[in-house]
Amino acid sequence: MSYVPRLKQEYKDRVIASLTEEFGYKNVMQVPKLQKIVLSRGVGGAVADKKLIDYAVDELTMITGQKAVSTISKKDVATFKLRKGMPIGAKVTLRGERMFEFLDRLVTSALPRVRDFQGIKPNGFDGRGNYNLGVTEQIIFPEINIDKVNKISGMDITFVTSAQTDKEAKSLLTEMGLPFKKN
Repeated sequence: MSYVPRLKQEYKDRVIASLTEEFGYKNVMQVPKLQKIVLSRGVGGAVADKKLIDYAVDELTMITGQKAVSTISKKDVATFKLRKGMPIGAKVTLRGERMFEFLDRLVTSALPRVRDFQGIKPNGFDGRGNYNLGVTEQIIFPEINIDKVNKISGMDITFVTSAQTDKEAKSLLTEMGLPFKKN
C-alpha cells in the first residue's frame, strides 16, 4: 500500500461530503479543491548582499522539502538601485502530496508556535477563491534552526483553490484545518 498524506485522505473521506452538504453540489467534480500552495519571500537587502538570496532559497527549501527558486526583478527601479534581471526574492510552488504535507505541518506545528495566536485573519481572500496569508517570522517552522538564522524575516503563503467564490474557499480551508478568527 502506498503512502497517502493525512489531509489528502481526510479531504476524500470527510471534506467532500461536508462541502457537498453545505453547498448542494450535484457532482463530486464541482467540490472545490486545493490546487497549489505558493510560498514567496522578498529579500530587500539582496541589492547590496547577494548571499541573502541564497539564505532565503535554502530556508524555503528546508521548510517545504522542495527546491526553491530565486525570483528576478522585471524592471529597473532607480530609487532602490535595482536593475532588471537582479535576484530579489525566492519562491516555491507546492502541489500534490508535498502540498498536503506542508499544510498539515503549517496547521499542526507552525501556526501554534506564533506568539499570541488568536487565529488567522479571514480577510485575505481575493474574490476568486484564493487566500493569502502573511507570516512575520520564519522561525515558527520547526525545520528552521534558530541558531543558524542570520535575519528574521517573513513570507507570504498563497492558497490557490478551484473554488468560484470566497465563501466556498473559506469553507474548504476551514474544513482542511486552517484556524480562522471568529468575528
